Amino acid sequence: MRNIPTDLLRSFLSAIDTGSFTRAAEAVGRTQSAISLQIKRLEEIVGARLFQRDAHNVALTDEGATVAQYARRMLALNDEVLALLNSPKVSGRVRLGAPYEYTASLLPVILGRFAQSHPNVTLEVTSDLSRNLLQRHRNGEFDLVVALHEEGSTGGMQIHTEPLTWFTSADHDRHRQDPLPLVLAPPPCIYRARILQTMQAQGTPVRISYLSSSYDAVLAAVRAGLGLTAMARSAIPADARVLSERDGLPSLGDLDLRLHRTSGGSAGSAIGYLEDYIVQSFVAAKV
Repeated sequence: MRNIPTDLLRSFLSAIDTGSFTRAAEAVGRTQSAISLQIKRLEEIVGARLFQRDAHNVALTDEGATVAQYARRMLALNDEVLALLNSPKVSGRVRLGAPYEYTASLLPVILGRFAQSHPNVTLEVTSDLSRNLLQRHRNGEFDLVVALHEEGSTGGMQIHTEPLTWFTSADHDRHRQDPLPLVLAPPPCIYRARILQTMQAQGTPVRISYLSSSYDAVLAAVRAGLGLTAMARSAIPADARVLSERDGLPSLGDLDLRLHRTSGGSAGSAIGYLEDYIVQSFVAAKV
């Protein structure tokens, strides 16, 4: 029975993620020739060419794309079990606030892995609009808050930036209507403010066809064809139809995701460990 060494998989994924064997070598602390030999060895083990033409080209073959999918899962399990067995015995409670869309999309995976590595930490997660979360954080309701901010704003630690992106139902063309029907959350939603300001600035007539602070309700309304909306790109469901300037809609720019921490709690506390884990997860995922 053949086995795939994890160091080969890690170099393989590093070559994909960095876009070159030279940068992959720097990332894993090896020489470029060593990376090439590792890729060649991996190809021998799996019995397939992983990159098109030659090992120095980072364009994947179909077999390479398949191996990459499994490699990410295998390394995630490898890292997870090591983290679990080597994690410090931290315990306690962390009150985390996050926007609705992130608690439904990215954070469950991150928090699930954290909980497996730190089973004695109790997580209390609350969803709300970003500006509400920040006010509640100032009132002492949370230990950590992940919140959306206008690009270039201050406060907290910036952990991610992504575009505010239009989308609609795959089965409807509501973006062609005049006035433009919008599915929005009530104030103080940061998406709502950016959308309405942008449309007003360019003189596009709009009407609010559906209003809800619930992430699931907004998605249901868009899917039902009540209108279109915009969210952070990573929060848009796979079955939605993404829209752009080619569809006659203006660019809405980017939004920053920032992490805010209470003044209490040491670096070795449950709060400190979760803070570091969230930051590292966003950096590693490059979402």
